[in-house]
Amino acid sequence: MFKLKLYGWKIKNAVRRALTDERGEVSVVAVVLLIAVAVVLVLLFKEQISKLITDLLKSITTKAETVLN
Repeated sequence: MFKLKLYGWKIKNAVRRALTDERGEVSVVAVVLLIAVAVVLVLLFKEQISKLITDLLKSITTKAETVLN
């Protein structure tokens, strides 16, 4: 039981340190902004991205069938 409480205490302190550590705030904001930009770009170019992936998969399938036959 003592070991379980010790592990719980260690986890609690690690989470508390991670949440109160201010050194990583800038990088967290940067990551969130990059994700937001990526989502906006995907939404803006959804049709073009879809067409590109479809064309690539068709090309791969055609070339694979050529090699197998």
